[in-house]
Amino acid sequence: MYTELNSILNVTPDSFTQGEFILVSDRQSDASFLIHHFLSFYLRARCKVCFLGLVQSFSHYSAVSQRLGVSLTQAKEKGQLIFFEGLKESLSILIPQETNPESQAMDFLRDPSVGLRSLYEFVRSSLSSSGGEEKGADRAEEWGPPVLLVDDLSVLLSLGVSVGAVLDFSHYCQATVCSKLQGNMVMLVRCNGLEEEDDGDDESSDRLLKGLTHQCSLSLHVQGLPTGYCRDIHGQVEVCWRRRQGDGTHMQKKLFQFKVHDKGASFFARGTSNAVL
Repeated sequence: MYTELNSILNVTPDSFTQGEFILVSDRQSDASFLIHHFLSFYLRARCKVCFLGLVQSFSHYSAVSQRLGVSLTQAKEKGQLIFFEGLKESLSILIPQETNPESQAMDFLRDPSVGLRSLYEFVRSSLSSSGGEEKGADRAEEWGPPVLLVDDLSVLLSLGVSVGAVLDFSHYCQATVCSKLQGNMVMLVRCNGLEEEDDGDDESSDRLLKGLTHQCSLSLHVQGLPTGYCRDIHGQVEVCWRRRQGDGTHMQKKLFQFKVHDKGASFFARGTSNAVL
């Protein structure tokens, strides 16, 4: 959990806005450190978390969270964290084995045209009840608002799922998690290379990003420095708040630079780092 980022977003584990869809994206940079932040933040906030890990393993996130002072293993044992390990679940379909039961949530791997309804049903059933039975306890552990985290939606495009199907999945998750259950949602989308021109490719990650941008209430877009590599500044992040007012949407944007450390990250206004002073 990054204290400086919490200050920028004006949130704490004890006080944060419910019903938000937070979109994390990157271009020519790596925004995964923000997913680690939100994971540790919502676990500290005692939220019930459903994490769709589509590109990284549980052990990877567990090792990073350990450095941030959060134990994912304990969170799973208590029923606070439901971690869907997409890499492992995919093997049950690609390499069927009796000891590896098939996962219905990944049935789109068999036929991408069926969409992501089964994956949505997994999310809905996982978060419909905010309470969880704590092992060894005499009573049920009560958790805060439910939270859905997805570590890279854009990987679904490379698996043959259409942009429309991914946007439908996001829309239904938002309706259930954010609107109905008054929880939060954090999704990561990666856009490779330079910004794409409108070349007629309806299944590009940029088109997915544009569609999700219209749905979200807060976006954090990470990109490399326009001046190139710098040892003391790893990139910049544009934070954009979107608030619907009347018939329109009010947007507020702020740009910060950042440096990722082994146990956290530092954020500062553009041009105020000691590296450029």
